[in-house]
Amino acid sequence: MRTLFLGDIMGRAGRAAIVERLPGIRERLRVDFCVVNGENASSGVGLSGPHAKLLLDAGVDCLTLGDHAFDQKDMLSYIDNEPRILRPLNFAKTAPGRGARMFTDARGRKILVLQVLGQVFMKRAFDDPFSAVDAVLRAHPLGGQAQAILVDMHCEATSEKMGMGHFCDGRASLVVGTHTHIPTGDAQILPGGTGYLTDAGMCGDYNSVIGMEKTEPMRRFVTGMSKGRFQPAMEEATLSGVLVETDDRTGKATAIHMIRDGGRLQPSIPE
Repeated sequence: MRTLFLGDIMGRAGRAAIVERLPGIRERLRVDFCVVNGENASSGVGLSGPHAKLLLDAGVDCLTLGDHAFDQKDMLSYIDNEPRILRPLNFAKTAPGRGARMFTDARGRKILVLQVLGQVFMKRAFDDPFSAVDAVLRAHPLGGQAQAILVDMHCEATSEKMGMGHFCDGRASLVVGTHTHIPTGDAQILPGGTGYLTDAGMCGDYNSVIGMEKTEPMRRFVTGMSKGRFQPAMEEATLSGVLVETDDRTGKATAIHMIRDGGRLQPSIPE
């Protein structure tokens, strides 16, 4: 199975890049299943129902969220009627939606996708992400009912992301970090056969401060004072993420490739 994961969609520029370029990338890379983190797709904070539909119609098979999961209030009701959207597994127990779900690709193969929020440097204390992931993986051994398992680790600390990678090694096909909007260069297959990347980066304009137009963040850094709201940068976006190839029998990764397409970053698309 060839699974494409793309990092946080950032505002209008990121949405436009997904709509315009994802279908071609899926065809070129022979992608069987595509997961995209969409938690910053609507004005840089959260995901609205109409924008979720736009992205799903463009060829996204599953949208994951994050700490901004319900910043767009219509998602509180929308998510219960759209099983292709996942909120964090360790979010509030009363939150709508689900944090893990089994999907089926066009060839009938099963892929389990789950998302979890980290705790280090996050603004609020979420439930333990490791025990939350462990419970799901114990119930769904890799190579059993699921031909592939993907874990989206949404958090600030690279150390916590790496910890989750090793915690899931041999039990998941791919562990990929999101949230910081900057792609890391450490794509690898861990000793137990799990593909790993510390951060997928963002689908957004990199002529920015992590996707936001530069003026207001720079003012706050230089003067310590704010003058207005952050606004998503609007130039051409780079689609940033990772492609993992997995063995259908074992679910383990056989190859992993960093993906960068369009915008300012150096392109990286496997042949």
